[in-house]
Amino acid sequence: MLPEAASPHAAIRQFLLSLQSPARILVAISGGSDSTGLLLLLDEAVKAAPHLKISLCAATVDHGLRAGSADEAQQVAALCASLGIPHIIAAWQGEKPKTGIMAAAREARYDLLAESAERFGANLIVTGHTLDDQRETLQMRGRRTEQVSSGIADAVLFDRRFWILRPLVFSARADIRAFLKDQGVPWIDDPSNEDVKYERVRVRRQLSARRATETDIRAAWEARLALSSAAAEWLDRHFRLHGGLLGQVSVDGLRQDRAVLDYALGRLTAVFGGQPFVPGRAHMGRLLSFATGGEPGRMTVGRVVFDRRRDGLYFTRESRGILPLVLRPGEAGVWDGRFRVCNRLDASIEVEAAAAHPTSFLCLSQESSAPKSLGAEDTLHFTESFTAPTRGGWIPVTSTGMRENMRHLPKSASKRAIASAPALSSEGAYLSPESIQAIDLTPYFAPFDRFLTRFDFIFADRLSAVFAMAPYAGVPFRSIDGKTI
Repeated sequence: MLPEAASPHAAIRQFLLSLQSPARILVAISGGSDSTGLLLLLDEAVKAAPHLKISLCAATVDHGLRAGSADEAQQVAALCASLGIPHIIAAWQGEKPKTGIMAAAREARYDLLAESAERFGANLIVTGHTLDDQRETLQMRGRRTEQVSSGIADAVLFDRRFWILRPLVFSARADIRAFLKDQGVPWIDDPSNEDVKYERVRVRRQLSARRATETDIRAAWEARLALSSAAAEWLDRHFRLHGGLLGQVSVDGLRQDRAVLDYALGRLTAVFGGQPFVPGRAHMGRLLSFATGGEPGRMTVGRVVFDRRRDGLYFTRESRGILPLVLRPGEAGVWDGRFRVCNRLDASIEVEAAAAHPTSFLCLSQESSAPKSLGAEDTLHFTESFTAPTRGGWIPVTSTGMRENMRHLPKSASKRAIASAPALSSEGAYLSPESIQAIDLTPYFAPFDRFLTRFDFIFADRLSAVFAMAPYAGVPFRSIDGKTI
Protein backbone atom coordinates (compact mmCIF):
# COMPACT_ATOMS: atom_id res chain seq x y z
CA MET A 1 0.00 0.00 0.00
CA LEU A 2 1.31 3.47 -0.88
CA PRO A 3 2.06 5.57 2.25
CA GLU A 4 -0.63 8.18 1.53
CA ALA A 5 -3.31 5.68 0.43
CA ALA A 6 -6.03 4.52 2.81
CA SER A 7 -6.50 0.79 3.38
CA PRO A 8 -9.59 -0.35 1.43
CA HIS A 9 -10.91 -2.19 4.51
CA ALA A 10 -10.46 0.87 6.72
CA ALA A 11 -12.01 3.14 4.09
CA ILE A 12 -15.13 0.97 3.85
CA ARG A 13 -15.51 0.67 7.62
CA GLN A 14 -15.23 4.42 8.04
CA PHE A 15 -17.67 4.98 5.18
CA LEU A 16 -20.36 2.75 6.67
CA LEU A 17 -19.96 4.31 10.12
CA SER A 18 -20.34 7.79 8.61
CA LEU A 19 -23.63 6.99 6.85
CA GLN A 20 -27.06 7.91 8.12
CA SER A 21 -28.96 4.69 8.74
CA PRO A 22 -30.95 2.73 7.89
CA ALA A 23 -29.63 2.83 4.35
CA ARG A 24 -29.98 0.77 1.19
CA ILE A 25 -26.95 1.07 -1.07
CA LEU A 26 -26.92 0.43 -4.80
CA VAL A 27 -23.43 -0.69 -5.84
CA ALA A 28 -22.51 0.19 -9.42
CA ILE A 29 -20.46 -2.80 -10.58
CA SER A 30 -19.00 -3.28 -14.03
CA GLY A 31 -16.98 -6.38 -13.20
CA GLY A 32 -13.66 -4.54 -13.21
CA SER A 33 -11.30 -4.79 -10.25
CA ASP A 34 -12.32 -1.51 -8.60
CA SER A 35 -16.08 -2.07 -8.57
CA THR A 36 -15.77 -5.80 -7.82
CA GLY A 37 -13.52 -5.01 -4.87
CA LEU A 38 -16.00 -2.36 -3.71
CA LEU A 39 -18.87 -4.86 -3.77
CA LEU A 40 -16.98 -7.55 -1.84
CA LEU A 41 -15.59 -5.12 0.72
CA LEU A 42 -19.04 -3.67 1.35
CA ASP A 43 -20.63 -7.12 1.57
CA GLU A 44 -18.04 -8.27 4.09
CA ALA A 45 -18.39 -5.13 6.22
CA VAL A 46 -22.21 -5.02 6.13
CA LYS A 47 -22.48 -8.67 7.19
CA ALA A 48 -20.04 -8.01 10.04
CA ALA A 49 -22.10 -5.07 11.34
CA PRO A 50 -25.83 -5.89 11.14
CA HIS A 51 -26.54 -3.26 13.81
CA LEU A 52 -25.83 -0.54 11.22
CA LYS A 53 -29.04 -1.51 9.38
CA ILE A 54 -27.44 -1.19 5.94
CA SER A 55 -28.36 -3.42 3.00
CA LEU A 56 -26.91 -3.82 -0.48
CA CYS A 57 -28.20 -4.20 -4.02
CA ALA A 58 -26.27 -3.88 -7.27
CA ALA A 59 -26.57 -2.82 -10.90
CA THR A 60 -24.44 -3.41 -13.98
CA VAL A 61 -24.81 -1.04 -16.92
CA ASP A 62 -24.31 -2.78 -20.27
CA HIS A 63 -23.47 0.00 -22.73
CA GLY A 64 -23.52 -2.44 -25.63
CA LEU A 65 -20.46 -0.79 -27.18
CA ARG A 66 -18.33 -3.91 -27.65
CA ALA A 67 -18.70 -7.61 -28.17
CA GLY A 68 -18.85 -9.63 -24.99
CA SER A 69 -20.32 -6.92 -22.77
CA ALA A 70 -23.57 -8.85 -22.28
CA ASP A 71 -21.66 -11.99 -21.23
CA GLU A 72 -19.58 -9.93 -18.79
CA ALA A 73 -22.76 -8.51 -17.25
CA GLN A 74 -24.01 -12.05 -16.74
CA GLN A 75 -20.75 -12.94 -14.95
CA VAL A 76 -21.35 -10.06 -12.56
CA ALA A 77 -24.94 -11.22 -12.05
CA ALA A 78 -23.63 -14.68 -11.08
CA LEU A 79 -21.21 -13.15 -8.57
CA CYS A 80 -23.98 -11.12 -6.95
CA ALA A 81 -26.24 -14.18 -6.80
CA SER A 82 -23.50 -16.14 -5.02
CA LEU A 83 -23.35 -13.36 -2.39
CA GLY A 84 -27.11 -13.10 -2.06
CA ILE A 85 -27.11 -9.51 -3.33
CA PRO A 86 -30.06 -8.46 -5.56
CA HIS A 87 -28.73 -7.42 -8.97
CA ILE A 88 -30.03 -5.92 -12.18
CA ILE A 89 -28.52 -5.53 -15.64
CA ALA A 90 -29.44 -2.14 -17.12
CA ALA A 91 -28.85 -1.97 -20.88
CA TRP A 92 -28.24 1.27 -22.79
CA GLN A 93 -30.88 1.05 -25.50
CA GLY A 94 -31.33 3.04 -28.68
CA GLU A 95 -29.00 4.52 -31.26
CA LYS A 96 -25.57 5.58 -30.04
CA PRO A 97 -24.06 8.95 -31.03
CA LYS A 98 -21.34 9.06 -33.67
CA THR A 99 -19.25 11.55 -31.70
CA GLY A 100 -18.77 12.22 -28.00
CA ILE A 101 -19.52 8.60 -27.22
CA MET A 102 -17.74 8.56 -23.85
CA ALA A 103 -19.62 11.59 -22.54
CA ALA A 104 -22.92 10.18 -23.80
CA ALA A 105 -22.16 6.81 -22.22
CA ARG A 106 -21.48 8.52 -18.89
CA GLU A 107 -24.80 10.37 -19.00
CA ALA A 108 -26.65 7.16 -19.91
CA ARG A 109 -24.84 5.21 -17.19
CA TYR A 110 -25.94 7.53 -14.40
CA ASP A 111 -29.51 7.69 -15.72
CA LEU A 112 -29.67 3.90 -15.70
CA LEU A 113 -28.12 3.66 -12.24
CA ALA A 114 -30.69 6.13 -10.89
CA GLU A 115 -33.51 4.10 -12.48
CA SER A 116 -32.07 0.92 -10.91
CA ALA A 117 -31.85 2.60 -7.51
CA GLU A 118 -35.51 3.59 -7.75
CA ARG A 119 -36.46 0.06 -8.69
CA PHE A 120 -34.61 -1.42 -5.70
CA GLY A 121 -35.73 1.27 -3.26
CA ALA A 122 -32.10 2.30 -2.67
CA ASN A 123 -31.44 5.74 -1.28
CA LEU A 124 -27.85 6.17 -2.46
CA ILE A 125 -25.41 4.88 -5.10
CA VAL A 126 -21.73 3.99 -4.69
CA THR A 127 -19.07 3.70 -7.39
CA GLY A 128 -15.57 2.23 -7.33
CA HIS A 129 -13.46 5.31 -8.12
CA THR A 130 -10.00 5.03 -6.57
CA LEU A 131 -6.99 7.16 -5.73
CA ASP A 132 -5.55 6.16 -9.11
CA ASP A 133 -8.57 7.72 -10.84
CA GLN A 134 -8.14 10.78 -8.64
CA ARG A 135 -4.53 11.26 -9.69
CA GLU A 136 -5.35 10.81 -13.37
CA THR A 137 -8.13 13.38 -13.11
CA LEU A 138 -5.86 15.89 -11.39
CA GLN A 139 -3.23 15.38 -14.07
CA MET A 140 -5.73 15.93 -16.89
CA ARG A 141 -7.21 19.04 -15.33
CA GLY A 142 -3.74 20.36 -14.57
CA ARG A 143 -3.02 20.36 -18.29
CA ARG A 144 -6.04 22.58 -18.96
CA THR A 145 -5.84 25.12 -16.17
CA GLU A 146 -3.42 26.60 -13.66
CA GLN A 147 -6.15 26.57 -11.02
CA VAL A 148 -5.80 24.13 -8.13
CA SER A 149 -8.24 21.31 -8.85
CA SER A 150 -10.18 19.44 -6.19
CA GLY A 151 -10.31 16.38 -8.47
CA ILE A 152 -13.01 13.74 -8.09
CA ALA A 153 -15.53 14.52 -5.35
CA ASP A 154 -16.32 11.88 -2.75
CA ALA A 155 -20.03 12.78 -2.96
CA VAL A 156 -22.09 14.06 -5.93
CA LEU A 157 -25.85 14.64 -6.07
CA PHE A 158 -27.23 13.37 -9.37
CA ASP A 159 -30.32 14.91 -10.97
CA ARG A 160 -31.41 16.31 -7.56
CA ARG A 161 -32.41 12.71 -6.73
CA PHE A 162 -29.56 10.43 -5.66
CA TRP A 163 -26.26 10.96 -3.95
CA ILE A 164 -23.41 9.10 -5.64
CA LEU A 165 -20.70 8.29 -3.11
CA ARG A 166 -17.12 7.11 -3.70
CA PRO A 167 -15.81 5.41 -0.57
CA LEU A 168 -12.55 4.17 -2.16
CA VAL A 169 -11.43 7.48 -3.62
CA PHE A 170 -8.40 7.46 -1.29
CA SER A 171 -7.57 3.76 -1.74
CA ALA A 172 -5.07 2.45 -4.28
CA ARG A 173 -6.10 0.08 -7.07
CA ALA A 174 -3.14 -2.18 -6.26
CA ASP A 175 -4.47 -2.73 -2.74
CA ILE A 176 -7.96 -3.52 -4.01
CA ARG A 177 -6.55 -6.07 -6.46
CA ALA A 178 -4.45 -7.63 -3.72
CA PHE A 179 -7.64 -8.09 -1.68
CA LEU A 180 -9.41 -9.75 -4.63
CA LYS A 181 -6.48 -12.10 -5.18
CA ASP A 182 -6.57 -13.09 -1.51
CA GLN A 183 -10.28 -13.84 -1.91
CA GLY A 184 -9.68 -15.80 -5.11
CA VAL A 185 -12.11 -13.59 -6.99
CA PRO A 186 -11.25 -12.69 -10.61
CA TRP A 187 -12.17 -9.47 -12.36
CA ILE A 188 -12.82 -8.37 -15.93
CA ASP A 189 -10.29 -6.22 -17.76
CA ASP A 190 -12.02 -3.78 -20.12
CA PRO A 191 -9.85 -3.49 -23.28
CA SER A 192 -10.79 0.20 -23.57
CA ASN A 193 -8.67 0.79 -20.48
CA GLU A 194 -5.63 0.15 -22.68
CA ASP A 195 -6.80 2.11 -25.73
CA VAL A 196 -4.52 5.17 -26.11
CA LYS A 197 -7.13 7.05 -28.17
CA TYR A 198 -8.65 7.97 -24.79
CA GLU A 199 -6.97 10.78 -22.87
CA ARG A 200 -7.24 9.05 -19.51
CA VAL A 201 -5.32 6.02 -20.80
CA ARG A 202 -2.55 8.24 -22.19
CA VAL A 203 -2.35 10.14 -18.89
CA ARG A 204 -2.27 6.88 -16.93
CA ARG A 205 0.78 5.78 -18.88
CA GLN A 206 2.55 9.12 -18.50
CA LEU A 207 1.55 9.95 -14.93
CA SER A 208 4.19 12.22 -13.44
CA ALA A 209 6.48 10.98 -10.72
CA ARG A 210 5.20 13.73 -8.39
CA ARG A 211 1.93 12.18 -7.27
CA ALA A 212 -0.81 14.16 -5.58
CA THR A 213 -1.24 13.02 -2.00
CA GLU A 214 -4.38 12.56 0.03
CA THR A 215 -3.36 15.61 2.06
CA ASP A 216 -3.13 17.75 -1.10
CA ILE A 217 -6.58 16.68 -2.27
CA ARG A 218 -8.26 17.12 1.10
CA ALA A 219 -6.74 20.60 1.40
CA ALA A 220 -8.25 21.50 -1.99
CA TRP A 221 -11.61 20.10 -0.83
CA GLU A 222 -11.54 22.22 2.32
CA ALA A 223 -10.71 25.32 0.27
CA ARG A 224 -13.67 24.66 -2.06
CA LEU A 225 -16.03 24.12 0.86
CA ALA A 226 -14.88 27.36 2.47
CA LEU A 227 -15.44 29.26 -0.78
CA SER A 228 -18.90 27.76 -1.20
CA SER A 229 -19.84 28.82 2.32
CA ALA A 230 -18.44 32.34 1.92
CA ALA A 231 -20.20 32.74 -1.43
CA ALA A 232 -23.50 31.64 0.12
CA GLU A 233 -23.15 34.40 2.72
CA TRP A 234 -22.29 36.83 -0.08
CA LEU A 235 -25.57 35.86 -1.80
CA ASP A 236 -27.54 36.70 1.34
CA ARG A 237 -25.93 40.09 1.76
CA HIS A 238 -25.30 41.39 -1.73
CA PHE A 239 -27.47 39.63 -4.34
CA ARG A 240 -31.09 40.25 -5.31
CA LEU A 241 -33.26 38.42 -7.81
CA HIS A 242 -35.93 40.29 -9.74
CA GLY A 243 -38.72 38.35 -11.41
CA GLY A 244 -36.67 35.17 -11.50
CA LEU A 245 -34.91 36.55 -14.57
CA LEU A 246 -32.75 39.53 -13.57
CA GLY A 247 -29.90 39.40 -11.08
CA GLN A 248 -28.47 42.37 -9.22
CA VAL A 249 -25.27 42.68 -7.17
CA SER A 250 -24.88 45.69 -4.91
CA VAL A 251 -21.91 48.02 -5.17
CA ASP A 252 -20.67 46.79 -1.80
CA GLY A 253 -20.93 43.22 -3.05
CA LEU A 254 -18.51 44.05 -5.86
CA ARG A 255 -15.93 45.20 -3.30
CA GLN A 256 -15.74 41.87 -1.49
CA ASP A 257 -12.93 39.32 -1.54
CA ARG A 258 -11.95 38.64 -5.14
CA ALA A 259 -11.85 34.85 -4.73
CA VAL A 260 -15.41 34.84 -3.34
CA LEU A 261 -16.59 37.19 -6.09
CA ASP A 262 -14.92 34.99 -8.72
CA TYR A 263 -16.63 31.88 -7.34
CA ALA A 264 -20.08 33.45 -6.97
CA LEU A 265 -20.18 35.43 -10.23
CA GLY A 266 -18.81 32.48 -12.18
CA ARG A 267 -21.58 30.19 -10.99
CA LEU A 268 -24.28 32.84 -11.33
CA THR A 269 -23.14 33.36 -14.92
CA ALA A 270 -23.53 29.65 -15.59
CA VAL A 271 -27.00 29.59 -13.98
CA PHE A 272 -28.34 32.67 -15.77
CA GLY A 273 -26.72 31.61 -19.06
CA GLY A 274 -28.00 28.04 -18.84
CA GLN A 275 -24.49 26.61 -19.14
CA PRO A 276 -23.17 23.55 -17.24
CA PHE A 277 -19.74 25.12 -16.61
CA VAL A 278 -18.50 28.46 -15.37
CA PRO A 279 -16.68 30.67 -17.93
CA GLY A 280 -12.98 30.04 -18.43
CA ARG A 281 -10.17 31.92 -16.71
CA ALA A 282 -9.73 34.57 -19.42
CA HIS A 283 -13.46 35.36 -19.58
CA MET A 284 -13.78 35.51 -15.79
CA GLY A 285 -10.74 37.77 -15.56
CA ARG A 286 -12.33 40.26 -17.96
CA LEU A 287 -15.69 40.04 -16.20
CA LEU A 288 -14.20 40.69 -12.76
CA SER A 289 -12.18 43.65 -14.04
CA PHE A 290 -15.32 45.08 -15.65
CA ALA A 291 -17.55 44.47 -12.60
CA THR A 292 -15.13 45.90 -10.06
CA GLY A 293 -13.83 48.75 -12.20
CA GLY A 294 -16.65 51.10 -11.27
CA GLU A 295 -17.21 52.50 -14.74
CA PRO A 296 -20.73 52.17 -16.24
CA GLY A 297 -20.88 49.88 -19.25
CA ARG A 298 -22.05 46.61 -20.67
CA MET A 299 -20.45 43.33 -21.66
CA THR A 300 -21.53 39.77 -22.51
CA VAL A 301 -19.97 36.64 -21.02
CA GLY A 302 -21.31 33.09 -21.19
CA ARG A 303 -24.62 34.11 -22.87
CA VAL A 304 -25.25 36.62 -20.07
CA VAL A 305 -25.41 40.41 -20.51
CA PHE A 306 -23.80 42.32 -17.63
CA ASP A 307 -24.86 45.93 -17.13
CA ARG A 308 -22.68 48.00 -14.73
CA ARG A 309 -24.59 50.89 -13.14
CA ARG A 310 -23.93 53.32 -10.31
CA ASP A 311 -26.03 51.18 -7.97
CA GLY A 312 -24.37 47.89 -8.87
CA LEU A 313 -24.24 45.16 -11.49
CA TYR A 314 -27.33 43.83 -13.31
CA PHE A 315 -27.34 40.70 -15.44
CA THR A 316 -29.70 38.46 -17.37
CA ARG A 317 -29.68 35.98 -20.25
CA GLU A 318 -28.96 37.65 -23.59
CA SER A 319 -31.90 37.38 -25.96
CA ARG A 320 -29.89 35.90 -28.83
CA GLY A 321 -29.53 32.19 -29.50
CA ILE A 322 -32.51 31.02 -27.44
CA LEU A 323 -33.84 27.99 -29.27
CA PRO A 324 -37.43 26.72 -29.01
CA LEU A 325 -38.25 23.41 -27.34
CA VAL A 326 -41.10 21.19 -28.53
CA LEU A 327 -42.48 18.65 -26.07
CA ARG A 328 -44.93 15.95 -27.03
CA PRO A 329 -47.61 14.76 -24.59
CA GLY A 330 -46.00 13.33 -21.46
CA GLU A 331 -42.51 14.54 -22.37
CA ALA A 332 -40.20 16.60 -20.17
CA GLY A 333 -37.14 18.59 -21.09
CA VAL A 334 -34.88 21.50 -20.22
CA TRP A 335 -35.44 24.72 -22.15
CA ASP A 336 -32.40 26.92 -22.81
CA GLY A 337 -30.56 25.30 -19.90
CA ARG A 338 -32.65 27.48 -17.54
CA PHE A 339 -36.09 25.91 -17.08
CA ARG A 340 -37.30 22.36 -16.67
CA VAL A 341 -40.63 21.81 -18.42
CA CYS A 342 -42.99 18.84 -18.18
CA ASN A 343 -45.94 18.60 -20.57
CA ARG A 344 -48.90 16.79 -19.01
CA LEU A 345 -51.26 17.82 -21.82
CA ASP A 346 -52.64 15.57 -24.55
CA ALA A 347 -51.17 17.93 -27.15
CA SER A 348 -47.65 19.03 -28.02
CA ILE A 349 -46.42 22.37 -26.69
CA GLU A 350 -43.67 24.76 -27.76
CA VAL A 351 -41.51 26.75 -25.36
CA GLU A 352 -39.68 29.74 -26.76
CA ALA A 353 -38.36 33.14 -25.73
CA ALA A 354 -40.88 35.87 -25.02
CA ALA A 355 -39.00 38.10 -27.45
CA ALA A 356 -40.25 35.89 -30.30
CA HIS A 357 -43.86 36.98 -29.68
CA PRO A 358 -45.51 40.34 -30.32
CA THR A 359 -47.67 39.78 -27.22
CA SER A 360 -45.74 37.31 -25.12
CA PHE A 361 -46.72 35.58 -21.93
CA LEU A 362 -44.56 34.84 -18.95
CA CYS A 363 -44.86 31.14 -18.33
CA LEU A 364 -44.25 30.92 -14.62
CA SER A 365 -46.89 30.54 -11.94
CA GLN A 366 -47.07 30.66 -8.19
CA GLU A 367 -47.56 26.89 -8.13
CA SER A 368 -44.38 26.23 -10.11
CA SER A 369 -41.79 28.13 -8.11
CA ALA A 370 -42.84 31.58 -9.24
CA PRO A 371 -39.82 33.87 -9.45
CA LYS A 372 -39.47 35.97 -6.34
CA SER A 373 -37.26 38.80 -5.19
CA LEU A 374 -35.41 38.49 -1.91
CA GLY A 375 -37.28 41.55 -0.62
CA ALA A 376 -40.57 40.69 1.07
CA GLU A 377 -42.33 43.76 -0.34
CA ASP A 378 -41.16 43.07 -3.89
CA THR A 379 -42.15 39.43 -3.52
CA LEU A 380 -45.67 40.38 -2.49
CA HIS A 381 -46.15 42.88 -5.31
CA PHE A 382 -44.68 40.53 -7.88
CA THR A 383 -46.76 37.56 -6.76
CA GLU A 384 -49.90 39.71 -6.90
CA SER A 385 -49.14 40.76 -10.47
CA PHE A 386 -48.19 37.23 -11.45
CA THR A 387 -51.41 35.75 -10.18
CA ALA A 388 -53.71 38.41 -11.59
CA PRO A 389 -57.13 36.95 -12.52
CA THR A 390 -56.58 37.65 -16.21
CA ARG A 391 -55.64 34.71 -18.43
CA GLY A 392 -56.16 32.22 -15.61
CA GLY A 393 -53.32 33.61 -13.51
CA TRP A 394 -50.88 33.99 -16.40
CA ILE A 395 -50.25 37.54 -17.55
CA PRO A 396 -48.73 39.20 -20.64
CA VAL A 397 -45.17 40.38 -20.02
CA THR A 398 -46.28 43.75 -21.39
CA SER A 399 -48.88 44.14 -18.65
CA THR A 400 -48.95 47.05 -16.24
CA GLY A 401 -48.31 44.67 -13.34
CA MET A 402 -44.99 43.56 -14.78
CA ARG A 403 -43.95 47.07 -15.71
CA GLU A 404 -44.84 48.35 -12.25
CA ASN A 405 -42.70 45.63 -10.68
CA MET A 406 -39.74 46.51 -12.91
CA ARG A 407 -40.12 50.31 -12.91
CA HIS A 408 -37.35 50.92 -10.36
CA LEU A 409 -34.87 48.85 -12.40
CA PRO A 410 -32.78 49.95 -15.40
CA LYS A 411 -35.11 49.93 -18.39
CA SER A 412 -32.74 48.20 -20.81
CA ALA A 413 -31.86 45.47 -18.27
CA SER A 414 -35.51 44.76 -17.43
CA LYS A 415 -36.42 44.64 -21.14
CA ARG A 416 -33.70 42.05 -21.76
CA ALA A 417 -34.91 40.01 -18.80
CA ILE A 418 -38.50 40.03 -20.04
CA ALA A 419 -37.37 39.12 -23.56
CA SER A 420 -35.56 36.04 -22.19
CA ALA A 421 -38.63 34.74 -20.34
CA PRO A 422 -40.26 31.46 -21.46
CA ALA A 423 -43.52 31.62 -23.42
CA LEU A 424 -45.79 28.62 -24.04
CA SER A 425 -47.97 27.84 -27.01
CA SER A 426 -49.61 24.87 -28.70
CA GLU A 427 -50.27 24.72 -32.44
CA GLY A 428 -49.55 28.44 -32.71
CA ALA A 429 -52.02 29.53 -30.02
CA TYR A 430 -51.53 30.42 -26.37
CA LEU A 431 -52.70 27.86 -23.89
CA SER A 432 -56.02 28.16 -22.08
CA PRO A 433 -55.99 28.65 -18.31
CA GLU A 434 -57.01 25.01 -17.88
CA SER A 435 -54.20 23.80 -20.15
CA ILE A 436 -51.63 25.92 -18.37
CA GLN A 437 -52.33 24.06 -15.14
CA ALA A 438 -51.09 20.87 -16.84
CA ILE A 439 -47.62 22.32 -17.51
CA ASP A 440 -44.94 22.04 -14.84
CA LEU A 441 -42.23 24.66 -15.28
CA THR A 442 -39.48 25.31 -12.75
CA PRO A 443 -36.07 27.01 -12.78
CA TYR A 444 -33.17 24.75 -13.71
CA PHE A 445 -29.56 25.31 -12.59
CA ALA A 446 -27.38 23.94 -15.39
CA PRO A 447 -24.14 23.76 -13.33
CA PHE A 448 -25.83 22.07 -10.37
CA ASP A 449 -29.04 20.19 -11.13
CA ARG A 450 -27.45 17.34 -13.08
CA PHE A 451 -24.25 16.85 -11.07
CA LEU A 452 -23.76 18.76 -7.81
CA THR A 453 -20.60 18.06 -5.80
CA ARG A 454 -20.76 18.43 -2.06
CA PHE A 455 -18.13 21.19 -2.42
CA ASP A 456 -20.70 23.42 -4.15
CA PHE A 457 -23.70 22.21 -2.16
CA ILE A 458 -23.89 25.11 0.32
CA PHE A 459 -23.89 27.76 -2.40
CA ALA A 460 -26.30 25.87 -4.67
CA ASP A 461 -28.74 25.22 -1.85
CA ARG A 462 -28.75 28.89 -0.84
CA LEU A 463 -29.33 29.89 -4.47
CA SER A 464 -32.20 27.42 -4.62
CA ALA A 465 -33.81 29.28 -1.72
CA VAL A 466 -33.32 32.60 -3.51
CA PHE A 467 -35.32 31.21 -6.45
CA ALA A 468 -37.99 29.94 -4.01
CA MET A 469 -37.27 26.35 -5.01
CA ALA A 470 -37.25 23.23 -2.87
CA PRO A 471 -33.90 22.57 -1.15
CA TYR A 472 -31.49 20.01 -2.54
CA ALA A 473 -31.42 16.59 -0.90
CA GLY A 474 -28.96 16.69 2.00
CA VAL A 475 -25.74 14.67 2.00
CA PRO A 476 -26.52 11.21 3.51
CA PHE A 477 -23.64 11.40 5.99
CA ARG A 478 -23.88 11.89 9.73
CA SER A 479 -20.14 12.55 9.86
CA ILE A 480 -17.33 13.33 7.40
CA ASP A 481 -13.72 12.56 8.28
CA GLY A 482 -14.88 11.79 11.80
CA LYS A 483 -16.57 15.18 12.22
CA THR A 484 -20.28 15.26 13.00
CA ILE A 485 -22.32 17.24 10.45
